[in-house]
Amino acid sequence: MQDNPWTIRELLKVTTDYLQKKQLDVCRLTAEILLAHCLNITRMDLYLDLDRPLNDSEVSAYREAIRRRISREPLEYITGTQEFWSLSFYVDKRVLIPRPESELLVEQTVELLKKATLSDNPRILDLGTGSGALAVAMAKEIPKARIWASDISEGAIEVARMNAQRNGVSDRIDFRYGDLLQPFAHQDIAFDLIVSNPPYVSSEEYDDLPPEVRDHEPRLALDGHQDGLFYISRIIEQCPNFLRPGGWLLLEMAPGQTEKALELIESKMAYSESARIMDYSRHYRVVRAMKIAD
Repeated sequence: MQDNPWTIRELLKVTTDYLQKKQLDVCRLTAEILLAHCLNITRMDLYLDLDRPLNDSEVSAYREAIRRRISREPLEYITGTQEFWSLSFYVDKRVLIPRPESELLVEQTVELLKKATLSDNPRILDLGTGSGALAVAMAKEIPKARIWASDISEGAIEVARMNAQRNGVSDRIDFRYGDLLQPFAHQDIAFDLIVSNPPYVSSEEYDDLPPEVRDHEPRLALDGHQDGLFYISRIIEQCPNFLRPGGWLLLEMAPGQTEKALELIESKMAYSESARIMDYSRHYRVVRAMKIAD
């Protein structure tokens, strides 16, 4: 422990060097984000007051945050926040951290709703909502939509409710607890769109995931069992019973799974206009299909 109080400048320098020795990525940015979080200020505020001395409790809180990051806990869990669709979401270990590529599902939903055949007040289901990122983003983007969101994890539903309230759309989303479409089995609801980012990591690949993902994010939200297609195939099988004719299914998955998913859709004989859509990295990421008339 040094005799004089640490300043913001000194602590950022020492921490950046330390994180580099631990072979973490974006070390300076990580140091800044965690210090700003511990001090409850913005990163810009750090630079406006670089020579500010820090008290023992501030340094102690920062050391604990750095310890958590060194253990490969994701930055988003340490700060408790993640941005998605330019909105702020609370995240913890009960939910998967929203990824930028999932925004493609929101984009595709908005695009499909421009079609004249869909309702002016569309009914949308976010299947396996997790943090609620998709449901909340769609509620913000599509004010006339009626939105349902379901998940098999009660903890995830709690987080999703928090995020709906955090973003001012809690009155627009009906949250349901249960396995896939089970919460709607005995209800007279036909959806215009069903959107899902289901677990799709294959069990064979699970142990090779980065430790931030494998050791900290919920396996329930990641593991798609053998070939990663367990939930994808179940959703493709079940959704025609819950979509109105002309309604759409949109599924996120790994690029290598999209061709198989299209084969499953075509074999079901309940869909038409199936297609796969590339993300901004030029990888196939989303598969979509329309339910044909009964």
